[in-house]
Amino acid sequence: MVTPVNPPPLDRTSPPRRTAPALAEGVRVRVLRAVHGDPRAAAELVARLTGRQAAGLDPLPVEPAEQAPQLLRSLRAEIRSLPDGTRLLLLLAAADQYPVATQAFLRAVAAVRLDTRPLEAAEAVGVAHAGAGGVVFRDAWTRVAAYETGSPADRRDVHRLLARVLHGTGETPRRSWHRAAGALGPSGRLAAELRTAAEQARTAGQLLLCRALLERAATLSPDPLEQSRLRTRAAAHAWDAGDADRARRLAAGAPADDALTGLFALRAGNATEAFDTLLTAAAREGIRGRSAVGEGVGGSSAVGEGVGGASVVGDGVGGFSAAREGVGGSSAVGEGVGGASVVGDGVGASSTAREGVSGSAARKSVGGSSTARQAARGAFAVGEGAHGSAAAHLLARVTEAAIYTGDLGRCREAAVVAGRLGIAAPGTLSGLAAAFEGRYEDARELLEAAAGRCGPGGDPTDPTLLVHAGIAALLLGDDTRAAAGTVRAAAAARARGATATVVQALEFRAYADFWTGRPHAGAATATDALRQAHAAGHDNGACHLRAALAMFAAVTGDEETCRERAAAARSYALARGLGLPAALAQWALAFLDLVSGRYAGAAARLRALAGFGPGHGHRAVRHLATPHYVEAAVRTGDTRVARAAHADYHRWASAVRSPDDLALSARCRALLAPGAEAVGHYRSALDLHARGARDFERARTELLFGGALRRLRHRTEARDRLHSALEAFDSFGAPHCAAQARAELRALGAPAGPVRSGDAPTARLTAQQLLIARMAADGATNREIAARLALSPRTIDHHLRGVFARLGIRARIELVRLLGDGDAAR
Repeated sequence: MVTPVNPPPLDRTSPPRRTAPALAEGVRVRVLRAVHGDPRAAAELVARLTGRQAAGLDPLPVEPAEQAPQLLRSLRAEIRSLPDGTRLLLLLAAADQYPVATQAFLRAVAAVRLDTRPLEAAEAVGVAHAGAGGVVFRDAWTRVAAYETGSPADRRDVHRLLARVLHGTGETPRRSWHRAAGALGPSGRLAAELRTAAEQARTAGQLLLCRALLERAATLSPDPLEQSRLRTRAAAHAWDAGDADRARRLAAGAPADDALTGLFALRAGNATEAFDTLLTAAAREGIRGRSAVGEGVGGSSAVGEGVGGASVVGDGVGGFSAAREGVGGSSAVGEGVGGASVVGDGVGASSTAREGVSGSAARKSVGGSSTARQAARGAFAVGEGAHGSAAAHLLARVTEAAIYTGDLGRCREAAVVAGRLGIAAPGTLSGLAAAFEGRYEDARELLEAAAGRCGPGGDPTDPTLLVHAGIAALLLGDDTRAAAGTVRAAAAARARGATATVVQALEFRAYADFWTGRPHAGAATATDALRQAHAAGHDNGACHLRAALAMFAAVTGDEETCRERAAAARSYALARGLGLPAALAQWALAFLDLVSGRYAGAAARLRALAGFGPGHGHRAVRHLATPHYVEAAVRTGDTRVARAAHADYHRWASAVRSPDDLALSARCRALLAPGAEAVGHYRSALDLHARGARDFERARTELLFGGALRRLRHRTEARDRLHSALEAFDSFGAPHCAAQARAELRALGAPAGPVRSGDAPTARLTAQQLLIARMAADGATNREIAARLALSPRTIDHHLRGVFARLGIRARIELVRLLGDGDAAR
């Protein structure tokens, strides 16, 4: 929306000075973004904020005249002092750059043969100067002032001039913008043109331009209902583009919209309310779709009925209370960290809970009866179902709300609603519903179908589907695919200008970084994503990222940061019912206790996590933490609950067939086994780790195995295992874990001194490692090296992993280069 030419003058009497309010962390970032990083404007804006705005509860001002009127007044006075010809050129240049950039200044100047020499006066006083592509303003606020200094008639004239010269390929949306900015009043024809241009901009991934076009179309539309609809659409695109303050202000000027209200709540409010509101919106879209295909709203009694007889449409946020009781059944919360499955009711789940969705009929609706494969094939047919993409898109958001709250039982509720209305549900939704019922094989197939989009054969363009694919891969224990899916999701979202989805993708990328032993890289990515989340107003995502940063700080031994981030994340999460970040923060504190040798504290925190229900805890995080709980419980002598936790963990790991999960299950069995019986389980765990990607947990398995071997007096192998673990921890930057390995080596009588930074790379290797490394660098396979040294291929693989960890490399080609450099240095 174009800012008024001259805002009303301020009263010359200075208002009483007031103390600037303390700003929430996210508000500080949004303030700096809003004022283009200008400290003068930032100070003025902060002084004008209300308490609610400073706390992040109300949107910030979005128009320059509301943000820094005093600064604008002084800049306008400076520009008014320039000659008329100079001001005209500055107005033309500013209109070309603000509020929509079009890069047409030079063409406009040439079209009307304007003399550009008057720009010298602006350059002389430092306001602007001529550049290769046009006029370069001193700063963003000077550009705004140059635009607002022009009269309404002059501004219309320059916009019309710019519209005349914009006729190249892909310039239609910007030409429409200038045509509309040059209009004298409302015009249905121009509003329709702007709607078409907005769709073109959206398709091109220019969401900010799309928002501006829709907002201008709303201003020009003579139909009040159309104005409201356009503002709602503009608000949605502003939100997707990361402009939360403008989105909220636009939404406030339009009738309430469940989809938009639910989206706001999902990203920056109460996630339980988001679930209810979004499911209501999805049901409405589904009913609308049924009507569109001729069945009508009354075509089936199921249309108007929720699960268990609750009204789907018309009850608002509270409309699913009865449905929740009918679908949710009972859950085994509090039976140990793994006492309930990833998302399930535990090994002994009652038949009532499993059949709680109207028995077999409900199972069909979530893909559990005929075959899960049939449901999986259509699980991601977003936009291809009978009722279009809108309802399916909303169901994807419903799934995310359930994941954030930790109330995964409600996935069954949403899946039943989707089945009754014929909406194609995301595979993550159906998979979580099946897992919650204890149908692990069905869950695996559904999640596998969803995770398949992470790979080369998946959809490379839809970022929402790719985020869900990454989440499904995480649930399956496939961290490699999870990393690939979330990276591709972020890239696809950036191409579309969808900042909101970029942040979400990076939230879930953090889990893969943690498991695969990249704490520093993961922390850097999460820190950047945290800044983006704050700038976009996605406070719930920021909370999740703070919890992830707490976990990375625990791994890297930064206790102060871990506790600070975990406390901030839990405080925010508990106030908004966000079970996922609350549980992750609790796990981070427990892991810090575990690697610091405070086993009782770790076990107590993880037992508490098992008892936390939705909004305070999360079944998936509880499941992921099971191996750590078993370790802490064994150290404290409390194995009863640990055995129950491990039993369900193993059941899920066996169903999803993840080598990493099976490796951790074998490690748990080793910890729970007496004496020498544990050795075989440890060997099985390491064999499984060799097929997986969780390098950090592999190193922890070697640490625990080395300690067990030391106690059994298998000194040679114990030393080898502990050295390998130490090398890995040093390369990961995990000092607490490295200290545990060094303590075990000292107990063994084998010193583990630090490697000097000036040593050649080969100096970091043992004699046997160096021999094996040279053979590998010469091109020998593991089997060939094993034959030459009379060792097993598995032992060679173990030694090469230690070589790679000690040298900080991941491929044999790097080994060739490093060994060549080391030989040359000698």
